[in-house]
Amino acid sequence: MSLLEVEDLKITYSTSEVDVHAVNGVSFEIDDGSNYGLVGESGCGKSTVAHSVLGLLDDNGNVEAGSIKFDGRELLDCSEQEWQEIRWEEIAYIPQSAMDSLDPVMSVGAQIRQAMHKHRDVTKAEANERVEEVFDIVGLDPSRTEEYPHQFSGGMRQRVTIAMALVLDPDLIIADEPTTGLDVIVQDKIVHKLLEIQEEIDSSMLLITHDMGVIAETCDDVSVLYGGKVMEQGSTDDVLKNPTNPYTMGLKNSFPDIEEFDSQAVSIPGSLPDLTREPTSCVFSNRCPFATEECEREHPALREVENQQSACYHVDRVEELREEAVDPETWGLDPVDQGGREAGDVILETEGLTKWFEQGQSIVDQLMGREKDYVKAVNGVDLTVRENEIVGVAGESGCGKSTLGEVIAALQTHTDGEIRFRGTPVEELLSGDSKEFRSKVQFIFQDPFDSLNPRQKVRAAVSEPLKIQGVEGDEITERVRQTLADVGLSPVDKYIDSFPHQLSGGERQRVAIARALVLDPELLICDEPASMLDVSLKASILNILREMATERDMGIVYISHDLASLSQITDRLAVMYLGQVIEVGKTREIVTGPRHPYTASLLAASPNVDPAVDRTRVLLPGEPPNPVNLPEGCNFAPRCPKATEECRESEPERAAWVDEGHEAACYFPVDDVQAELLDRYEGATDAAGTTGEELPQEQGSSAP
Repeated sequence: MSLLEVEDLKITYSTSEVDVHAVNGVSFEIDDGSNYGLVGESGCGKSTVAHSVLGLLDDNGNVEAGSIKFDGRELLDCSEQEWQEIRWEEIAYIPQSAMDSLDPVMSVGAQIRQAMHKHRDVTKAEANERVEEVFDIVGLDPSRTEEYPHQFSGGMRQRVTIAMALVLDPDLIIADEPTTGLDVIVQDKIVHKLLEIQEEIDSSMLLITHDMGVIAETCDDVSVLYGGKVMEQGSTDDVLKNPTNPYTMGLKNSFPDIEEFDSQAVSIPGSLPDLTREPTSCVFSNRCPFATEECEREHPALREVENQQSACYHVDRVEELREEAVDPETWGLDPVDQGGREAGDVILETEGLTKWFEQGQSIVDQLMGREKDYVKAVNGVDLTVRENEIVGVAGESGCGKSTLGEVIAALQTHTDGEIRFRGTPVEELLSGDSKEFRSKVQFIFQDPFDSLNPRQKVRAAVSEPLKIQGVEGDEITERVRQTLADVGLSPVDKYIDSFPHQLSGGERQRVAIARALVLDPELLICDEPASMLDVSLKASILNILREMATERDMGIVYISHDLASLSQITDRLAVMYLGQVIEVGKTREIVTGPRHPYTASLLAASPNVDPAVDRTRVLLPGEPPNPVNLPEGCNFAPRCPKATEECRESEPERAAWVDEGHEAACYFPVDDVQAELLDRYEGATDAAGTTGEELPQEQGSSAP
């Protein structure tokens, strides 16, 4: 029986100038007890559909046509009072940004109780009991219900929003990008917990995401959206394994496969369609390599093909399209050299690099003369980067990756250890003419909207570093235009006089890359430059960076928690945990044969876009220890299923266990540590009757 029926939904947003046709005839159904996915690039209409189901469209959002029926009831006819009764009680919502959606001045328990009191007549004691119960369900310590959002880590805050969504046992949960921006360990826990809870309360879920790997592992059925239209829909197995629409093929090819080192992620070139008027041609025709004149006449209707429905005029030759779609040249892209590049001379070298942040003290502690506490963000890191080499730095959020990047770029001072650039200590370079060092080492930040001045046009943003370095006149214009073309912003005239808000997320990130490359640096440090981007945009950014490393003989440090992206782009990989590099070596060797249990856990948590792959989850118990009070011995021992007394008493040195260059800081690496981890966790699960994640309950905090 259908729980939710969306039929021919059309939604526009009114602006001061024109109306934007955000959703243009979307239809799908969700059955009782099933999971449904909406997937597509940003701007395709996914969240707008979700907000319409919740009755939460912005004031300028208008439902022009269509129907939304929930359990047989037409939601579009509901009054605001009726909507308030439906929300949380029957349809619950898990928003994308947990920190933004939680009230910072209310305890998390009070916020959940507030939702309960709004809908049900319960006593304070009953409400408290239910809040503790849902905390326990989502794997949070029930004793922490009266703490505030800032006292929880990002993953734990997301669990709080899940607990709030579950507190009234809704029939439908709408999860809008619930894992975007989270590291793979936390993402895997969140997804696992959602599925586990659903089975317990027998609810349905509408999952909205651009991550096809998450869709593959969670959803029974899926609709692929683009330009407010459904391009393809059907069972997840059929749509993702054998796509019949060129857009779905492009999305799938963009998703990096963690073990396909020699394949190139194929990005979809071009920009989203202009939706200031209702589409009259196929909305994907301007980016589709298979488009014909027929595609320009009108948007194709969904038609049956194989086991799914596809909006394409060329479904009669779907096998041919699939074969051609995997070739980058089909999409007008130049193949990127995926072979092993030969590294040159050493550009950067760190030895025992340390960065500690001093913590404030109370007046009592100062009067008592107590020692100060420090957050040990980077704690003795040895790292080398060579010419024509991309070195990846991987790890969970809070492991010290970003701090390491900022310290080696001299954006922050280091506490101890050495940083040498071309053999010379960085302090010496900065004590002289620091401009020369700054021109050779450039940094790309995670969020281009924050790192670009909103009042500067692209021309000014990219030329600013040249002006600081004393470059003048026509040379500035020439270098700016050439660099913009190099990063794929062509034709240059289309972008050079635009402001950041006039560009898409991927275009803004390319401007940020151009700004870093315009000085022709020798070392480029990239801090999660694609973590918030759609898979196609991410593939494009990865290909640009790899091409730049080869063409310019640069060294690149690529910081990310996304192991799949790192396996695509990097030559060597350094895995960080609590400020230390616990495994380092060639990327292929580490991905195919990890020697540290933490590395194996990161790899095991990476989703697979193939729904036929039955991935066993390795759910690490707890969260990383407090970086102020690190445990004795190995920092990973409190979460490691292999840990012994030796691990808890003394810290292992990083040593070569496989061959020269592949090192792991572990007393007991084995030939197949990942298989052993699975055995250990499965054994623990059998013994405890629960998942390894719950062996102890999470009590960590993001606050040091």
